[in-house]
Amino acid sequence: MPALHKCALTALAVALVAAACASAQSTQETSAQALDRVISDARRPAAERDRDAFRHPKETLLFFGLRPQMQVVEIWPEPGWYTEIIAPFVKDQGKYYAAMAAPRPDNAYVSARTKAYQDRFAAHPEIYGKIELTTFAPDAKDIAPPGSADMVVTFRNIHNWMAGGWAAQAFAAMYKALKPGGILGVVEHRGNPELPQDPKAKNGYVREDEAIRLIESQGFALVAQSEINANPKDTKDYPQGVWTLPPVYRLGDKDRQVYAAIGESDRFTLKFVKPKSK
Repeated sequence: MPALHKCALTALAVALVAAACASAQSTQETSAQALDRVISDARRPAAERDRDAFRHPKETLLFFGLRPQMQVVEIWPEPGWYTEIIAPFVKDQGKYYAAMAAPRPDNAYVSARTKAYQDRFAAHPEIYGKIELTTFAPDAKDIAPPGSADMVVTFRNIHNWMAGGWAAQAFAAMYKALKPGGILGVVEHRGNPELPQDPKAKNGYVREDEAIRLIESQGFALVAQSEINANPKDTKDYPQGVWTLPPVYRLGDKDRQVYAAIGESDRFTLKFVKPKSK
């Protein structure tokens, strides 16, 4: 092949790579701008917007790689803090699945919480789109059609599944729902790495290394770790565990100013992928 042709092909390859990079950057900027609009929407309750400083929703969701075209499953979204952000973000081009806690007719609190969630988002399809409700529980069926989801996200839930003794089963269900190459985004209260992990996570904290081991045992591969939701003020040694801190304040007014100054818990933020092939 003449040298001129080689040069032309090389220039074409460089141009194609540059175009691909520009396209990827444009997609990222578009996602960031769309998230800015949703997060700053005045319709979000003030109490929820107050949590943004601790939960960093824009940075967290961009770290996971959320895009408007995705089919996204959120695990146990009640009362709807992240639903308020993700559902409007994907409603026009993607799909949002709310994998709810199992119904508890014998539990008035759970029943009221579930109904409040359903009423809140069903009332405004023009904002949130058509949210698909599924159930996430040990004996539940699929949280989304198998192999269909682009992303599954879960926020501060692992300790609950550890307490119930079905954490491995929980992540197996997420793995099943994701398509090959799909993303799992995880945020959880970070336990003290110098202390043994309580198998039941009774204080609400989970060691980051234990969470990674657990999730990888179900076939996921760790892609990245982030300190977006870290809080070095959190000493993790409170009388009522993580629920001593805001927003729960389980001790009521006792030392409330102290715990308010600490803020919400120290949290790890992890991104996993379901491998395309083994």
